[in-house]
Amino acid sequence: MTEQAATDGLARQLRAARRWAGITQEQLAGLSTVSVRAIRDLEQGRVRHPRRETLRLLADAMRLGDARRAALELAVEGAPADTVMREAFGAELAPPPEPLRRLVGRTEELRALTGLLATEHERLLTVVGVAGVGKTRLAQEAALLLHTRDRMPVLWADMSTAAPEPGAARSPRAALTGWARSLAAGGPGLEELASVVRDRAALLVLDGHDAVPRLVPHLLELLHSCERLKVLITAREPHRTPGNRLLPLAPLPLAAPEPSAEAGSPLPGASLTAGEPAVELMLSYVGHMRPDLLPTDSVVRTVARICRALDGVPRAMESAASWLLLHSLEELLRIARTSPLDLVDDATLSDVNDEGLSVLLAAAVERLDGPQATLLGDLGALADGWTAEQASAVLAVPTTTVAREVYALMLRGLVRRLPAEEGGASRFGVLNLIRGLAADRAGAAAQRSGALVH
Repeated sequence: MTEQAATDGLARQLRAARRWAGITQEQLAGLSTVSVRAIRDLEQGRVRHPRRETLRLLADAMRLGDARRAALELAVEGAPADTVMREAFGAELAPPPEPLRRLVGRTEELRALTGLLATEHERLLTVVGVAGVGKTRLAQEAALLLHTRDRMPVLWADMSTAAPEPGAARSPRAALTGWARSLAAGGPGLEELASVVRDRAALLVLDGHDAVPRLVPHLLELLHSCERLKVLITAREPHRTPGNRLLPLAPLPLAAPEPSAEAGSPLPGASLTAGEPAVELMLSYVGHMRPDLLPTDSVVRTVARICRALDGVPRAMESAASWLLLHSLEELLRIARTSPLDLVDDATLSDVNDEGLSVLLAAAVERLDGPQATLLGDLGALADGWTAEQASAVLAVPTTTVAREVYALMLRGLVRRLPAEEGGASRFGVLNLIRGLAADRAGAAAQRSGALVH
């Protein structure tokens, strides 16, 4: 940072802080014992090397919180950022991002995640699952709970976006997250973060950490250096690292199949959405796009069928609901059943890097090795509700192989567990959103294999 840039930064920070405090230069002078002329010179960028005691008096007079006080001191050329933030580091300086919507249907997952984060021995956790399933939203809720309940600082680094340009204006929070991003990607930042966090309880969230297949040694070294720090990662692929607790996040539970005519209708007054978080969430999306569609029994049943066709994946359901501007609810159901990937992309919901959900799902299938992709294609051809033993018998593959690969596919969220019959074996199914992609991948592999034979 140049000397002039540092001076200009301090002037801007001081003016912004004074305006936030709602006082004039004269009032600030009276409260701080710093002269009006000195304050005016600082705000106009005429003073290049103010005394730290002067800044402390001004900050105390304006009753600045930790974050604004650190931002003011960071603007002074030569102020060591780690020293400033070590003194200011706390819940105010490092809050998690505020969720924009309430969390639906993740009560048990949230309880499990926050329970693990509250223990002393679980310090590295990864929420893993298919794109669009809600990993970031769950991590936000867990981080917010720890921040508000325990006043725990939360360093939130969005690893899915591009890093800020070198030399860009920084705040204390940006400096912290910049060090975290750099460290997680194998770059510098270890000494700075370790110096700030030290022995204090804190949570570091690496959201969307898919660029590095294995956790870099510096991240593990940070955990060893900061004994009360916890690291929470969200990723589409599991990080194979000793001590890393994996928490697979499945799609929202699906509504039970509709009863047959012989079973009779639901009891009068029974709610069709009770205990059905996917249906509840989809109805909220439908209501936003089509307020004229009242939640009658017919509408709720159609919405439940759409949820089943879209596997209860929140992002897929939100995007599908946006198509109600063009299609009727019944048309939406037909498309969801026949070509679900046609509904999962909406330009207003695309990622920053322009990768829609269909691209992300295709990439998840492409990342599989050959045998896994072939098995996934074969499993996708089976009717939902198969057990590992049944799949082994039908596909003529050893049961141990099926069990091992199904486990790996479940970690990636491509296969889901279905409700088992009482006392029966676990039952599974391939996501509808994945079936066509898996069949295409397996078919292409078979063609290549046939071409090599001939």
